[in-house]
Amino acid sequence: MNVPFKVDLTDKVALVTGGGGVLCSTMAQALATCGARIAVADLKQEAAEAVAAKIRQAGGTAISVACNVLEKESLAAANEKVKQELGSVDILINGAGGNHPKGTTSLEYLRKEDASGAVKDLVTFYDLDPKGIEFVFNLNFLGTLLPTQAFTREMVGKGKGTVINISSMNAFRPLTKIPAYSGAKAAVSNFTQWMAVHFSKVGVRVNAIAPGFFVTDQNRSLLTKPDGSLTPRANTILAHTPMGKFGEPADLLGVLLWLTSDAASGFVTGVVVPIDGGFAAFSGV
Repeated sequence: MNVPFKVDLTDKVALVTGGGGVLCSTMAQALATCGARIAVADLKQEAAEAVAAKIRQAGGTAISVACNVLEKESLAAANEKVKQELGSVDILINGAGGNHPKGTTSLEYLRKEDASGAVKDLVTFYDLDPKGIEFVFNLNFLGTLLPTQAFTREMVGKGKGTVINISSMNAFRPLTKIPAYSGAKAAVSNFTQWMAVHFSKVGVRVNAIAPGFFVTDQNRSLLTKPDGSLTPRANTILAHTPMGKFGEPADLLGVLLWLTSDAASGFVTGVVVPIDGGFAAFSGV
């Protein structure tokens, strides 16, 4: 695939969780283009294998790994498979994440009449399901913490490694209607800084990318109608994005490659880089 520039990742092993998705599959292919051996990890084996096969067809080295980022046993098994087939992990991309309808309100603002429960089928702040909130926090926060535990022990032994977490511009400016996701991604950003300090004496750098709005399989129905036109929420998003457009997966690659390269960013750790077309910087006026 085309990348904005190449860094030398020869002899590096990169593992990408959520690697079957739109954004993370693009990241995996870019790392392969720069010479890394890729482990595409995803809850869905078939999705991971489709990406790994694409990398192999392009001349790269890749395997697929079925992996549940919330189960330590699954992560340990994945780590053993990667070590046996590719070698120990040098670069970890914590890309698994997502939202859940039960952590989402129906409306942007609470109205006085909503608090009484009189409006049928309306999910207010008071109706948020603790299980839905828990799911979102577990997937995004524990889904970052547990893979880092599983895949960085060998990095520490070698005295070198890179972890890149996937935060969100929600961590800077929480969006309406999705308190669980916004809070979980803020936790990922905070945890990135904590880990950067914690690992600073053992040679492991920890940073994060915070994407703005990209159309993916998870949010496509929220941003586009069946005929391909934009939803009202999508139009609001673009009105608050100074560059006036959604991001493309390739827009993430420059920062990704910079952060994975010790030569380019060897003194960079603990940063969260927004890639959002100016969304987090815009006050609305």
